Amino acid sequence: MAKIVDYGAFADRLKAAPSRWDVLREFHEEWGYAVRPGSPRWDRWSPDEHEAYVRALHGKSEDDEFEGVDLAVPIPAALDEWWELPFNSFTHDARYYETNPVYPPTVRPDPSGYGVAGPLQNDSDLVTPDADHRVVVFMAENQYCNEWGYLAAEAHEPDPRVLVSVADDEWALQARSVSEFFLQLAVQRLPRLLGWSVEIDDEDVVDGDLDDLLARIQERMPELGFEPWAELQQDAIVYGGPDVLVFVADGDLGGVSIAGRTPQAVLDQAGRLGLTLNEEYLTAPGDY
Repeated sequence: MAKIVDYGAFADRLKAAPSRWDVLREFHEEWGYAVRPGSPRWDRWSPDEHEAYVRALHGKSEDDEFEGVDLAVPIPAALDEWWELPFNSFTHDARYYETNPVYPPTVRPDPSGYGVAGPLQNDSDLVTPDADHRVVVFMAENQYCNEWGYLAAEAHEPDPRVLVSVADDEWALQARSVSEFFLQLAVQRLPRLLGWSVEIDDEDVVDGDLDDLLARIQERMPELGFEPWAELQQDAIVYGGPDVLVFVADGDLGGVSIAGRTPQAVLDQAGRLGLTLNEEYLTAPGDY
């Protein structure tokens, strides 16, 4: 890791990138992730499942195996592309993610009764009033506290927007595209597992309290350029610096955490933000 990666410039990098997959691959490399030789892969489905799906598409299915799937709604190309990425850390190490894939994607409201969330709220400005308000879910938090999906009305697009189910059975915009969602998911999960990390509390703040720290973060560190990450009734924003990311979340489970590609990157950023830390505070990369 001799080369320093300035995540303060990540938003510009995101805007300039021709493909989110390229950035996702680079991000994996920057945080030291590599698929282990011979490691098993989580496939979208087995050959038998795929055959059953194709039969259902042609009206030849004899059971309700795809009761929650609207076969008339296409699966966006970006979703299938993600499953086939050779460097995909989810398909090789899903334990990092604490989420469950839903494939083939299922609609909400779910006619099978399994899916938790309802349709897009009637007064949402994400679609026109007369458009299809169903959401097609492809990923869920482990306990289904949150589900992520694209609009059925946009399913024909190769890389549609992604929504997230939030409190009061409503949906909010999570990502500008499916491919950006998976990049954002990796940003949320990998650095604090593969890098050096620390959770910050009031005792670590030299000048003022956590509110003063939040103000300094917002003033001195650029955001990464994503929509706020909505999960478990909190919104999280990620800020970038040299070899380091700072995660700020609101809500009852919220707080501030720092993840760095090196321990020194974490300590240097902590110093710039007025924190008193030494390497003993840090959690080293672990084998999860």
